[in-house]
Amino acid sequence: MSSKAVTIGLQTEVLRESRAQALHALLTSDVVLKCQLTQQIGDGSAIDSGAVYEPDAVLPGRPAVPELVSPARLKHRGVQTVEGRAVMLHAIAHIEFNAINLALDIVWRFSGLPDAFYRDWLRVAREEASHFTMLRQHLLSLGYDYGDFPAHDGLWEMAVKTSDDLLGRLAMVPRTLEARGLDASPPIRQKLYQAGDLRGAEILDVILREEIGHVAIGNRWYHWCCEQRGLDSEQAEQVLRQKYSAPRVRGPFNLQARREAGFDEAELSRLVQQDT
Repeated sequence: MSSKAVTIGLQTEVLRESRAQALHALLTSDVVLKCQLTQQIGDGSAIDSGAVYEPDAVLPGRPAVPELVSPARLKHRGVQTVEGRAVMLHAIAHIEFNAINLALDIVWRFSGLPDAFYRDWLRVAREEASHFTMLRQHLLSLGYDYGDFPAHDGLWEMAVKTSDDLLGRLAMVPRTLEARGLDASPPIRQKLYQAGDLRGAEILDVILREEIGHVAIGNRWYHWCCEQRGLDSEQAEQVLRQKYSAPRVRGPFNLQARREAGFDEAELSRLVQQDT
């Protein structure tokens, strides 16, 4: 995103209120209410957004379950059984739940940015809430619910690491962790389809299509921030990956989805070379 393409102006009262509403939704632990509040941000609904962040507040607000464990403790099951498919869908639902919180967090945490920045990430938050809701409804149709299986917290752990660094947040979350979801989605979708879970495959199609847009938003604002700071985007990312101990991204890669999300050919070439 060229710096000339972004108009920086005083935030309107609506946007200031929207950022307060984002914090309110972020602090909310009930998953249904969090999704409802997220969908209502900025639509004029009467939301009690009087929540004030306290330094010792527990972020994000989340339910007592699922139990959060290390990735090594998570069990993998085949998708030929209903329980196996539920385990896989639950893992994706947990990612989407974290993604809601990540989008809400970037909206309220980082101030003084262009109005378009907040509008972009509020759109992401609403779509992530829709993804989570679809996945949870499908889990319920299979006889399970969100929280029935353990999960890990890698996405939010990276949010904590980058809580005072917008450039780091953009490099590590949308450009690294969420972009990895673009690679992982097609094979998971195929497994669900082959197992006869047509609804699960359909949901994955929706998520992939919209996640491409989310990663594209992260890419645009990452490059905008680099321009604003006079940084070379490639060099800056190398420094940030080392600083935040970024996980190594392994193939196979969904190169077409990454292109649509704004990665250029030089970036994709380096990605493939690093994987060899």
